[in-house]
Amino acid sequence: MSGDEACTSRALLARATAGDAAAFGTLVRMHQRPVYSLALRMLSDRHQAEDLAQDVFLQLYRSLAHLQSEDHLSFWLRRVTMHRAIDRLRRERRYAAMPLADAEIVASDSADADPILERRLRGLLEELAPAARAVIVLRYQEDLDPVEIGRTLKMSVNTVKSHLKRSLALLRAALAVPGPGAGGGSPTPPRPLPSGHRSLI
Repeated sequence: MSGDEACTSRALLARATAGDAAAFGTLVRMHQRPVYSLALRMLSDRHQAEDLAQDVFLQLYRSLAHLQSEDHLSFWLRRVTMHRAIDRLRRERRYAAMPLADAEIVASDSADADPILERRLRGLLEELAPAARAVIVLRYQEDLDPVEIGRTLKMSVNTVKSHLKRSLALLRAALAVPGPGAGGGSPTPPRPLPSGHRSLI
């Protein structure tokens, strides 16, 4: 974010906190895509992600007085989005598969990414427990380090590292198993996970 953008964001936050509805609307428009995208990566359902994003911004409106800066706002939005998504996943055991039309929102930035591999990784991600899924999303989609993930999820760094280790082991093991329709013969060796931080899912 440039200096001018940071100044603008601080001014908007101050005006919104003072009750300026237009300033709050601008803040929502500035942050709605990252909040929605994070919710979608967690929930894999467009309608659920839209609903969760609305809840997050409603909570934001009620919490403006507690936010200290634009950086604090971004951190707050990420934390609330992740905790709300985890709560929903714990309440609902199943979600509809992500429509292919939404794939670009979570797709890799890499031009040579394997779309079949990435689709399979998205499916495997949905099988992880909510907290483990959140750790993987924050590490490989948001590019946060374990300390930042721990702050976001209110989790110890050791717990974050444990989730990462176990989840990556499960994903690699699953990728070593031939998918539906695969031919017989010897099991294929594990494929390496994509190296780019946005390529995992």
